[in-house]
Amino acid sequence: MPIQFTVRHELAGSAARLGRIVTARGTVDTPAFFPVGTQATVKTLTPDELLGLGAQAILANTYHLFLRPGPDLIERLGGLHRFMAWPRTLMTDSGGFQAFSLGLALEHGVGKIASMFPGAAAAPAQPIKKKLAKVSETGVEFASHLDGARRMLTPELSIRIQQQLGADLVVAFDECTSPLSSYEYTREALARTHRWELRSLDAWGAGHPGQGMYGIVQGGYYKDLRDESARFIAGLPFDGVAIGGSLGRSKSDMLEILEWVIPNLPVDRPRHLLGIGEPEDLFECVQRGIDTFDCVSPTRLARHGSLYTSTGRLNIKNAAYRSQTGPIEEGCGCYTCQTFDRAYLRHLFVAEEILGYRLATLHNLRFILDMMARIRRSIADESFLELKASFLAKYRKQRAA
Repeated sequence: MPIQFTVRHELAGSAARLGRIVTARGTVDTPAFFPVGTQATVKTLTPDELLGLGAQAILANTYHLFLRPGPDLIERLGGLHRFMAWPRTLMTDSGGFQAFSLGLALEHGVGKIASMFPGAAAAPAQPIKKKLAKVSETGVEFASHLDGARRMLTPELSIRIQQQLGADLVVAFDECTSPLSSYEYTREALARTHRWELRSLDAWGAGHPGQGMYGIVQGGYYKDLRDESARFIAGLPFDGVAIGGSLGRSKSDMLEILEWVIPNLPVDRPRHLLGIGEPEDLFECVQRGIDTFDCVSPTRLARHGSLYTSTGRLNIKNAAYRSQTGPIEEGCGCYTCQTFDRAYLRHLFVAEEILGYRLATLHNLRFILDMMARIRRSIADESFLELKASFLAKYRKQRAA
């Protein structure tokens, strides 16, 4: 069956909304956060643990699975759900982000939001690193990060791979530009992305039973380009809309982009924001009408010992926790907080024990997924703005310990 999306409640005085995405493998109540399982695994956790934490869906990476182990093998073994033993909704990205991460991201030394990374003030006079990807009308040619072999990813191949993987939600092929890209280049890339998205739809054809396809809005931090892209994608027969690409040079730029884009999107399709997932971002973006998110931050930060608490992040490796009893967060229901002291977690990280990474990941994902459940309840009872204000006032008071 095709995916279905319904808006169940709209928050008065806000674009925030409760929704439900129905796929062949169950429902996703929105707003929702999708943990990222880049290489067919959410690092250190089992599918049962993810279900126990409240994960409704996860996102896997087309580019990485294309290179290893390959879509043909995964298809022969019954598809990605069976391969990784994930029984619920699965989303795949298009692989187009690698055109950025292996290309302009290396050359400019930036990420999706420039001020979060080195080189934010202005484009560097000289490239920081040599690009490993080349964009053409055909697609993206890149050097594999595994063995250096040259490979080509096109809209047609991206869609075929995602169909082979059997994801419930798939994404059209696009080019992500840098926050430091000029208006001229961003406009050129946007036109190419729109042509690629039409090719993606052609390659999709009648699609696969149970799969839904998302178009991507691009255009960088340029209002006219974002407006143009949102209207273009809204006019095509996609099942959902993803917002991607450069999100400016600050978090305020990102929010402004959403305020440009969302009024141009159809209300009856789910809206996904690619690659964003910090607690304060989730509140702000839900308020502006985003339904679903994915991001590596909760799991990546966990592996570096950075743990979410209601008063901000703490670095469990700090000496202050060497002999400290008590959980990461009082009242947290995760296995880590219910079982271990901060002193033990610090010991695991100092000793570089794998268990530390697992326990930290369990906590960070439980924190984010519980927060999303609270957000859903607050939209339903019209208390979202109060929850947001109280949460952020406390969370921002102490960014780190």
